[in-house]
Amino acid sequence: MRVVVAEDLFLLRDGLVRMLEAFDFEIAAAVESGPELTKALAELDPDVAVVDVRLPPSHTDEGLQCALAARRARPGLPVLVLSQHVEQLYARELLADGNGGVGYLLKDRVFDAEQFVDAVRRVAAGGTAMDPTVIQQLLSRREAQQPLGGLTPRELEVLELMAQGRSNAAIAGQLVVTERAVAKHTSNIFLKLGLPVSDDDNRRVLAVIAYLDRGAGTS
Repeated sequence: MRVVVAEDLFLLRDGLVRMLEAFDFEIAAAVESGPELTKALAELDPDVAVVDVRLPPSHTDEGLQCALAARRARPGLPVLVLSQHVEQLYARELLADGNGGVGYLLKDRVFDAEQFVDAVRRVAAGGTAMDPTVIQQLLSRREAQQPLGGLTPRELEVLELMAQGRSNAAIAGQLVVTERAVAKHTSNIFLKLGLPVSDDDNRRVLAVIAYLDRGAGTS
């Protein structure tokens, strides 16, 4: 699996490269600026990009904007964004096109090699990997602005795990319930939120996050 890594801090960039290589990823390029990232994504056609939100020369959201431009040129290009802090606007912008193959992790998660590598693989496969802290803030903001009304506490737990990209089996294991119970909760959630039920886990997660985003944007 070929990866483009974009991170301006040398030590972190080198650490990401070494970690990914240790798990048998091929590093197509490791770059430190927005222009270099744009060139690498256009010319190297990677399987996945791991991108810091803030890159030179602007040190604002250069990395995110380069990734979004690359996804417009190649719809569905898998991108895992790394950020020092939770930036809900960046998370919503990344998820807005609904094509899947996206992730948003806080940089602290990088130090857990297995969790980080699992996120890279999930995104590369077209799935979604959202940092639990980001999801919690989206849920909290959603509840504060437009309560999730009819959802039970257990359904809220299932919704949060769904938004992290967990399968029904993984949710069942986390909550120590049967997969059948999770399926029932999932059906109830979609029914109560007015969202179409889909057997595609990735589309399911994106639909839930898009719904939360619309609610957050109404303030």
